[in-house]
This record gives sequence, structure tokens and C-alpha cells, in this order.
Amino acid sequence: MTKTPKVTLVTSASMPGLFSDEGGLPDALAERGMDPQIAVWNDPSVDWDKAGLCVLRSVSDYATQRQEFVTWAQSVPRLLNNADIVEWNTDKHYLKDMEELGLPVIPTTWLEPSHGFSKHQVHSRFPALGDFVVKPAVSSGVRDIGRYTAIDTLQRQAALAQTIDLLNEGRSVMLQRYLEDIDVHGEISLVFFNGLLSHAVEKRAVLHPSSVTDPSMHEAVVTARPADAESWQWGEQIRQVLHKYMRARLGRDELLLYNRVDLVPDGEGSFRVMEVSATDADLYLSATPEALNNFADAISTRAFW
Repeated sequence: MTKTPKVTLVTSASMPGLFSDEGGLPDALAERGMDPQIAVWNDPSVDWDKAGLCVLRSVSDYATQRQEFVTWAQSVPRLLNNADIVEWNTDKHYLKDMEELGLPVIPTTWLEPSHGFSKHQVHSRFPALGDFVVKPAVSSGVRDIGRYTAIDTLQRQAALAQTIDLLNEGRSVMLQRYLEDIDVHGEISLVFFNGLLSHAVEKRAVLHPSSVTDPSMHEAVVTARPADAESWQWGEQIRQVLHKYMRARLGRDELLLYNRVDLVPDGEGSFRVMEVSATDADLYLSATPEALNNFADAISTRAFW
């Protein structure tokens, strides 16, 4: 008789029921012969040695306690995605690695707290024209991200205040020009399960000038669509770079249970990558009729491996 594998969906105390569109996931896993449960990652009462296959889901509070989260991830016997990939992916410096391997990313100026920047030095790194974005290198979703207009004095002052506050908190800061293509074309998220492209969603811009996103804010899906030929082409290019990096980092290739890639079309037939999320990615399981079942099938494949 085949043993019923236990699967623990890992979440945070602020989202005990997972993402809003993942409520049906436990039932979908049970229908496939698994024993699902939900647990909070930093709940001291949970015995992770007996938790079976642990799947990271809505752990969006990791950004406020990243080192504790990474240490916890390394202690879990069966965690997807891999704890070493989680450590890498929870700090957006990973975009440097992707860029070095040839992936087109959004140009970024990195400000490190160890450099002791003065206000003048920070201000001099803001662009002179257009809109720009200030974001911490360790953050979840669209939280703590500010968009500002370079020629507006009050907005530059607000951007300076946000940047200095982040640096004083010991957080690395990313300065990026705001790409107008986002307003024209929106953002596209490609969602992969076990290395295969499952679905794509198009999202409207969520950043507005002179604003910092609310801590509870989530990205908004406008439309969902099957992954078309262009998405497949981009997805394959991204997948190759990602796996090339993992082979170099781990000494072997690693099949990710899931990952989401956020990108913006550049208007010239290509794209720029905004983020690669393999930790707390909202997978938009309600975006298409088959998305939740695709994810449940992917988990089933790994649970019965």
C-alpha cells in the first residue's frame, strides 16, 4: 500500500489561511492522495522533522527577520524550494548575479549601509529627470517601495528621507529609474511549476509618484492569459540563466517546485526582469482555471517522488 505523504504548506502568522486564492489548495492535495496541513514557519510548537514535505507559501514577513527565516529554512529536512536558493532569493542582490549571466534586468544603483553615505552623496545619486524608484534589497512583494518624480523638490526630499531611513536601519537600498514601459505595457508575471511555464498574468502599475506602498498592499492582476509563444521564448531564456546560476552555486542543477518571474516588455520585442521570486511568490492560482490544479499536480509529483 502506498504511504500517504504529508505535505505542510508554510505560511506566516499574518496569513494563517495562505494567500487569498489558495484556500482550495489543501483540498486539491488531499484529492491527489496527500495529507495536507498548514503551519506558520516560526511557530515553536511545530515539529518540522515530522512535517513531511514543506512547501513555502505566504511567508511574507521574512523581510523583517530575514536571518531568522534563513536559519529556520536551513533546519527543515524537506523544504521546497531549497533552503540555499531561499537564502539567495530573499535578498535582491541576486539581480546582480542574473545580470552578470546576461539576463536583461532593470539598471540599478546600489547603496550599502556600510558605505556611510551622507545626505548629499545619496541625493547626488538620484536621477536628474524622470521618475525613479527607491526600494530595500530585502523586501516582500511591493512593500516599502517608493516612486518619486526627479524634478519635484518635495518628492526628492521625500525620496531622500526614505533612503536615509532605510540605510540607518542597516538595509541596502536599490535606486532604479521608473520605466515608462510599465505604464504603457504593464507588468507580466510568468509562473513556473517544476520548471514548466504554467500561466502568465498581466498587471497594472501599482506605484504612483510621491508614494510609498502600504505594508499590506499586494500586486493587482488585471488580466490572465495562457502563456503565448513570446512568453515561452522569454521564459526559456530566463530559465536557462536561472539554472546556470544554480549549477554554479550548488554544484548541481536544482529543480524548483515553483518560481515567478516579473518582467516588463521593453517595447522593442524584448523585456527587462524586475524580480525572480522563488520564496514567497504569489502564484495567482485564481488567474486561470487550471492554475491551482497545475500547482497541486506539481506538489504531488514531488511528494510521491
